[in-house]
Amino acid sequence: MMQKISFVIPCYRSENTLENVVSEIKTAMSVLKDKEWELVLVNDASPDGTLEVIRRLCAENEKITGIDFARNFGQHSALMAGMRETTGDVVICLDDDGQTPPAECPKLLKALEDGADVVYAKYGHKKHSLFRNFGSYVNEKMAEIMLEKPKELIISSYFAAKRFIVDEMLRYENSYPYVMGLVLRTTKKIVNVEVEHRARTVGESGYTLKKLLGLWMNGFTSFSVKPLRIATMLGCFFAMAGFTYGLVIIIQHFILPDRVLGFASIISLVAFFGGMIMIMLGLIGEYLGRIYICMNASPQYVIRERIKNDKEQ
Repeated sequence: MMQKISFVIPCYRSENTLENVVSEIKTAMSVLKDKEWELVLVNDASPDGTLEVIRRLCAENEKITGIDFARNFGQHSALMAGMRETTGDVVICLDDDGQTPPAECPKLLKALEDGADVVYAKYGHKKHSLFRNFGSYVNEKMAEIMLEKPKELIISSYFAAKRFIVDEMLRYENSYPYVMGLVLRTTKKIVNVEVEHRARTVGESGYTLKKLLGLWMNGFTSFSVKPLRIATMLGCFFAMAGFTYGLVIIIQHFILPDRVLGFASIISLVAFFGGMIMIMLGLIGEYLGRIYICMNASPQYVIRERIKNDKEQ
């Protein structure tokens, strides 16, 4: 029985790049004669002509399925929707901008055959913008601290996973999916393979500062309670610091009765501790808010239409 490879591509503002990416997938899979393939394209409410390109690609090839979101839900929700549509033995996720070359997918497949459960592409020379590279760096460090990601493991948007891993990830049906967190909590057999990374030739990254902050917040609050534990430890530390400072003031009152404590220093301490309390309360509120939204069954995504051979399914 031939192994089936499923590709998933979240699409946003990619009307000028998507066709080339799909063409490269076709070329790459034509070389792998012993494998079948399928492709799921997820339009994340892109404001340009991406949906029309997806319709055309689906009409031209029965192996391609399109999904159109009712509104923008983000890359990770698009990945979850795409993976739910797949039927392959292996799922490969990659970008729509052409920076992650599909021709390198045999390297990922070889690593899976060698025993890995999940394989992430590692780029020797990343061609992202400075802002995007900074966001990736912060995301990596956050995953190390909050999700216990191995320091040597590099996470990227180009990865391959075995079917049982994908099935386990899809058991998560709550809001705020975070693919990296789902992978890290499912298996430890994760490896990197080095692949080429191309420079962006058209458009710019869809990740804004707001989206990156939202992504980091997902990592902080969706798959780890460490932020709450850190808040507790900080609270204990500052409580002890305040108690110690109080003792110093009492001792100074008896030893140096003529010394007048500065009003400015007292106000600064009050402002500092008040700010820390507000931050911790905000963190707790973020957790409670997400619990509330999940209890209200807020969807990961809403599909307006499934497209197959240009006909609604």
